[in-house]
Amino acid sequence: MDMSARLTVIVVEEDRDRALAIIDALKATDDCDVVVIGNSSGLARKIAAHAPDIVLIDIDNPTRDMMEELTLASGPLDRPVAMFVSGAAGGLAQAAIESGVSAYVVDGLSPARIKPIMDTAIARFRMVRQMRSELAETRRALEERKVIDRAKGLLMKAKGINEDAAYTLLRKTAMDQGRRVADVAEALVTASGLLG
Repeated sequence: MDMSARLTVIVVEEDRDRALAIIDALKATDDCDVVVIGNSSGLARKIAAHAPDIVLIDIDNPTRDMMEELTLASGPLDRPVAMFVSGAAGGLAQAAIESGVSAYVVDGLSPARIKPIMDTAIARFRMVRQMRSELAETRRALEERKVIDRAKGLLMKAKGINEDAAYTLLRKTAMDQGRRVADVAEALVTASGLLG
């Protein structure tokens, strides 16, 4: 999502006049293509068809069910989503943010505020996506470490060797086979489970 490139923006807005005001505000920024979806039926399919860079949702009085449906349909884990609501509906802001919505703005969508809110939503989305990626990588590394430790334990027991020798054997086998140490360890643990 290059901030300097043209953005494809989907606006979910049922009120035609408000949709036109939003389009005008977005066109004034001169760096986005705008698609308005006025009917939320089949929203997920409509959004997916345009593969937008960001989704702006304007709702007067959201219910929890409506929020969940809009959140699922707009794919906040795939792209930034900014949700604009008219009033502070208790607890919905927390639910929206927890589901991945990048910006939750109370007091509705004001055309003058669209651009800075979009920029903020995109920046927040990028930050959260980076954190998710780092967390997934850390979890993967931790799981690999556990498998390697189990494989070392199996080798130590089977061959009567110490931990360093077990790791050296794993590493040498991985190099000889052109594989990662974690993959060799996984194969050893799996084979041990089948045999024993």
